[in-house]
Amino acid sequence: MIRIRQCEGFDEFEACVQLQVETWGYDESELIPRKTFLLAQKIGGQVVGAFDTHPANSESPKQPESLVGFAMSLPGVKSENGQARPYLHSHMLAVREGYRNRGLGVKLKREQRSEAISRGIFHMEWTFDPLEIKNAFLNIHRLGAVVRSYRPDFYGVSSSRLQGGLPTDRLVAEWELASTRVEAILDGRPAAAHSIEERILVPAAIYQWKASSANRSRALAVQLENRKKFQEAFSRGLAVVGFSLDAEGNGIFELATSRPAGAGAQTSGT
Repeated sequence: MIRIRQCEGFDEFEACVQLQVETWGYDESELIPRKTFLLAQKIGGQVVGAFDTHPANSESPKQPESLVGFAMSLPGVKSENGQARPYLHSHMLAVREGYRNRGLGVKLKREQRSEAISRGIFHMEWTFDPLEIKNAFLNIHRLGAVVRSYRPDFYGVSSSRLQGGLPTDRLVAEWELASTRVEAILDGRPAAAHSIEERILVPAAIYQWKASSANRSRALAVQLENRKKFQEAFSRGLAVVGFSLDAEGNGIFELATSRPAGAGAQTSGT
């Protein structure tokens, strides 16, 4: 049984640190320490945990809950039309191997959303790797985020094994928490239709190419080609509004004008 709740106490923050290492394999120079998780929560951010209440390796019913996933966000302020707008930057989301593909990522994001709305915060952003098909599917197809900007080599050199030595290019996911689009998608209803003007493909083999020194140049070629396509599309006012998988498992970003004609962007709660 999985319980989603805010993390509490040093031990749970330390468990987040260790899961961070397991997931990305960061070295000490990039590792976010326990103190930062604590601080993030204290200054208006979030540290949401997914806890297995009956760990498989537990021999005692009194065994404490085991952290199997977390989402951490930091508070921020944007200036829009001369006014300050608070938002949350969701910096990390990790799920332990063996608990993946069970919908925990969606559950963690839903908890982030509910907690943010309860405080009057209606906007969240985060960055993700344009070559990570599973992340794109979660962010766009399952959560309803849209993407309007591309950040080449955003973090610089990374020690993460998932990066495969490639530049840390990132797309910026924008999640309007109380929008009609997000509410529809989270409820399992069709969102307002868009006229797709461009599609950008990520081959399913990208994971194998990134992991192989012999084929890494192929992954880099895809990254550089797609970087150009995204930047050109965004410069024309397009946005990523959909993401799908084809029969071969390739990922397809779907781009259109970010708001369909006649569709309201947000509910009256925003």
